[in-house]
Amino acid sequence: MEVSVNSSGNAASIRRPVSTNSARKIKDNAADWHNFILKWDRLNDEGFTIANKIVNLKLSKITENDSEFKLECDGSAVSPRSATATEPNQELQDECTELLRILEKMTHLVSKMRKLSSTVKGICALETFHHGDAGRESPLFHTWPTAQFDDVSSKLLESYEQELTLKETIVQEIAHTTDRSLSLVHLSAWLHQPYIEDNTKVLLESMLLETGHRPL
Repeated sequence: MEVSVNSSGNAASIRRPVSTNSARKIKDNAADWHNFILKWDRLNDEGFTIANKIVNLKLSKITENDSEFKLECDGSAVSPRSATATEPNQELQDECTELLRILEKMTHLVSKMRKLSSTVKGICALETFHHGDAGRESPLFHTWPTAQFDDVSSKLLESYEQELTLKETIVQEIAHTTDRSLSLVHLSAWLHQPYIEDNTKVLLESMLLETGHRPL
């Protein structure tokens, strides 16, 4: 809220127009979407590196056990396993813990995305209150009606919520999968993010263009 001084010298508050507040909040909202998605992409790259290590460690352990089993079946002399051989692989545990940490950060990001979507819905409700169902006569920025920001935010949120659910499943399964092909499917799904399609990036860029974050 802006403050001015009237002719009598007393401070008088001046309310900013609703359109000014709405435009500022939506523009900030678009910038936050951009920043959160950049953070998500970095976390996805980090998570893939860790997941790849987990799969390699798991498969190498399976190969090692298979080799020992074959030696025993052939009747060859096999030295007794050391005490550490039967203990859980500490490196594997450490990588799994790190992948959980990445997942927690992604979960926190999606929580922030929900707040962004909720904010836009609130702005749309305020706009409807002031201008009716038909909306304002002139757009807040270039061409988009206010409701279109809500539509884009909802679609972005849905994509990242679905992707988070997939990643939760991968984290639960990846360290326990003994099938090589399934492990590679997990890695591919993590890397390529099937629920975040090219259209998702187009929606973000369109919103950045509309709000002036990208030059027309």
